Amino acid sequence: MFGDLAGELLPGVETVVIADELLLKRTVRDGEVDELTRQRLADHVSALTEFGADAILVTCSSVGDLVDDISADTAVPVIRVDRAMAERAVRMGSAVGVLATLPTTLAPTTRLIIAAAEEADRDVSVVPVVCEGAFDALSRGDAAGHDRIVAESLDRLAAEVDVVVLAQASMARIAATRPAGGTPVLSSPRLAVERLAQQWDRIAAGTYIEP
Repeated sequence: MFGDLAGELLPGVETVVIADELLLKRTVRDGEVDELTRQRLADHVSALTEFGADAILVTCSSVGDLVDDISADTAVPVIRVDRAMAERAVRMGSAVGVLATLPTTLAPTTRLIIAAAEEADRDVSVVPVVCEGAFDALSRGDAAGHDRIVAESLDRLAAEVDVVVLAQASMARIAATRPAGGTPVLSSPRLAVERLAQQWDRIAAGTYIEP
């Protein structure tokens, strides 16, 4: 997904991907981000910086809380995949629904939206919802079951709020199936890569500062 988006929105920019399943698996197993996960992510960021990356996009929302700490000690921008989505959401309404398939993703995304609202001086309430059973379905290879559970939860949540954010990048395809009109539904991948594309000249020049 991110490779396709980079090819579309950042043509000519080389991408390097590090996929580490252990980051999410440990977080899901333990219900929290532990020190080993923090260090592994920091090591990946360090390796990419040494390779010569101009910017690093962390695509796992469950470890999003680590990004701000790691970015403070990194010479290039380290960007949360859900930051652009959160900033968009708080501009679109005063009641924001957060839909996730994992509690470990729900909490950091909710905190990010609250922080984005404070930064924008917006009075926003957050309605967090976990799609029970969806992640287990996806883990079994039942993508259709995952999508059905998420869509049903989304329909219920959309009736209560002004805008819904999908907390995980893996949920993005659900947003694409929504009919036009009704409650807006945001997903993080395209918004994150669009942010990179919009700011790429500043990133390449070393003058970009993440909001």
